[in-house]
Amino acid sequence: MIRQKTFITCAVTGNLVKPEQTPYLPITPEQIANECLAAEASGAAVVHIHVRDPQTGKPSMDVELYRDVVDRIRLRSPELIINLTTGPGGRFIPGEDDPKVYAPGTSLLPPLERIKHVEALRPDICSLDLNTMNSGPDVVINTPKNVRKMALAMRAAGVKPELEIFDSGDLNLALDMIRDGTLQGPGIYTFVLGVKYGFAATPETVMYARGMLPAGAIWSAFGIGRMEFPIVAQSWLLGGHVRVGMEDNIYLQHGVLAKSNAELVERAANIIQQMGGEIATPREARSILGLPAANNISVAIP
Repeated sequence: MIRQKTFITCAVTGNLVKPEQTPYLPITPEQIANECLAAEASGAAVVHIHVRDPQTGKPSMDVELYRDVVDRIRLRSPELIINLTTGPGGRFIPGEDDPKVYAPGTSLLPPLERIKHVEALRPDICSLDLNTMNSGPDVVINTPKNVRKMALAMRAAGVKPELEIFDSGDLNLALDMIRDGTLQGPGIYTFVLGVKYGFAATPETVMYARGMLPAGAIWSAFGIGRMEFPIVAQSWLLGGHVRVGMEDNIYLQHGVLAKSNAELVERAANIIQQMGGEIATPREARSILGLPAANNISVAIP
C-alpha cells in the first residue's frame, strides 16, 4: 500500500491568543501574510487565517483586513491554499443577573454576517464550526439551523467547508447535513483536541473520531498547547493530516516561545519525516483536497 503525502495546515494567529502572551504573534495584515508565506517555505500547504485590529491586536472580522492578507498571499504564492475562519461570532456570555441578557465579551452574530469575507474573497476553503459547547467559563453556540445557513452560503460562493470537530456530536451533525444534502460528502474534517470540555487530546480520541467518518473523508487533527506535537505524530500514524500554529500553541518546547509559525511547521515536518512520511506541497495538497490548480485562481493585483 502506497501512503499518500501529508499536508500541514498552519493556523497563524487565531482568535484567543493575546499579544501580551508572546511578542511573536502576528497582528497586522502584513505580519499575518508574511507568517503564512514563511510557513509555506517551511512545509505548510494550507494556512488558516484570522485577522486582528492592527492597532489593538484584538480579533476582528473586518472584510478589508481579510482582503489585505489574502491579496498579499495570492500575489506572492498563488498555490498556497487559503482557509479563512468563520468561527468568530458564536460566543455567548450570560449576564450575572439575567442569563438571557448577554454580558460584555459576547460576540454572537447572525450566521450570514460571519461569512461576508468568504463571499467577498472566495478562498479555497473556509472553516465551519459545528460545535455548541462550554468553552472555558463561556459558551459557544452554533445551532443546526444557523450552521446550515452558513454551509449553503459557502456552497453558493463555491468555497469548500473544512468542518471543525470539537466533539462527537459535531460529527453526528455533519453526517446529518450530508444525508439531507446541505453538505457534499464525504467532506473535509479537522479534529480539535484538548479544548476544555471538548475532545481530549489522546490517541483513543483520534481513533474514535476517525472511526465515525464516512468512507473517503479527508481529515486532520491538532492538539492545543503542549499536546500540539504529540497529536502531529498521532494523526500521521492513523492516516490523517496535521495542523500546527500560534493559534493553537505558542511554544516550540517547554518554556521556549516559538519565534515564528515557520518554526512550528518545521518541527511538525521533521516529526513526520522522521517517522517515514512525506510532506505534501501546496500543489499536491490541492489534488488531495480536490481543489483547482493555481493557474485557475485569479490573483488580485494592488
